[in-house]
Amino acid sequence: MTADPRVKDVAEIRTAHLFDMVVDLNCRLPIGSGPFGRRVLFGAAGGTFHGSRLHGDVLPGGGDWALFDSDGTMTLDVRLTLRTHDGALLHMTYGGRWVTPSEARDALADPDEWYRIDPADYYFRTNPLFETGAEPYAWLNGTVCVGSGYLVEGGIAYRVSQVL
Repeated sequence: MTADPRVKDVAEIRTAHLFDMVVDLNCRLPIGSGPFGRRVLFGAAGGTFHGSRLHGDVLPGGGDWALFDSDGTMTLDVRLTLRTHDGALLHMTYGGRWVTPSEARDALADPDEWYRIDPADYYFRTNPLFETGAEPYAWLNGTVCVGSGYLVEGGIAYRVSQVL
């Protein structure tokens, strides 16, 4: 089969580190199984983020309205509010996938043990987007990011990179 002649050779996707973020979590709230899978709320209790262009705090009150498929794959639905060191508010949203092998699921289900699991043993990727009215950070409104998630004691962490 011949390739479609409309396909163009475009530049490779490049990224640059934006920040690292740790989100402390409240106790999970199991909403239960519904028509789309098993829903669990992982509420944000706070946290921090730090990078060369921005840093500050993750405010309490957001969270992940996660949906678990029958095969254990988690689909993320996260909304957080970040406050930068200079007081600007950023609305951060992201989806993503957390895929765990069946042999790691029991350990990952235990929040007192989950951070001990090697992040290489699961696939955890996100696609953060931002919204703000703060002029110094307006550049984030047009930025697409990617993130790698991993578990830490008391919460979850991400390395977030801007797609250039």
